[in-house]
Amino acid sequence: MLLPYLHEGLVEAGCDEAGRGCLAGAVYAAAVVLPKDFRNELLNDSKQLTGKQRHALREVIEREAVAWAVGIVSPEEIDKINILNASFLAMHRALDRLSVRPQHLLIDGNRFRKYRDLPHTTVVKGDGKYLSIAAASVLAKTYRDDYMNGLHKEYPLYGWDSNKGYPTKMHRAAIAAHGATPYHRMTFNLLGDGQLALDFL
Repeated sequence: MLLPYLHEGLVEAGCDEAGRGCLAGAVYAAAVVLPKDFRNELLNDSKQLTGKQRHALREVIEREAVAWAVGIVSPEEIDKINILNASFLAMHRALDRLSVRPQHLLIDGNRFRKYRDLPHTTVVKGDGKYLSIAAASVLAKTYRDDYMNGLHKEYPLYGWDSNKGYPTKMHRAAIAAHGATPYHRMTFNLLGDGQLALDFL
């Protein structure tokens, strides 16, 4: 069972991102403030759940959370500021949109850029330890998956409905055959063979 909070007496927001390791598409992040008495047996790290479970949980989270929000950073922004900074920015944008101001932040991972004057705690694999981070991981993942499914309709040759922009063999083969799209992250090694620049870009 995941932990309900780190600090019982504080309003905590859990934060997580999705899409950091992808070759295409925006990076998404979510921030979630849950009630102190929130419990859900199914809620876990979004990577441990099926797509159907994640979408069912998204409805529960959005209905029962004290506050929730999603932040997005575009591929163009990722190329300008790098993916680590983009991940922090996406979390900051999610926090900006919360209707309730948290007093403490629980961040998935081991690095974070301080948000305003709020104290934070980074938690490695936090989406498998704290309910609020797990909830954020579900929102970030489902909203990003919906976004990539939409992009798939525009560029069906890259298999984004299944790989969601991650560097699968099929995705890289499609890039090699058809070139990059406007949604690809041009500072990433798109072909994965050590080639830093692609002739067709």
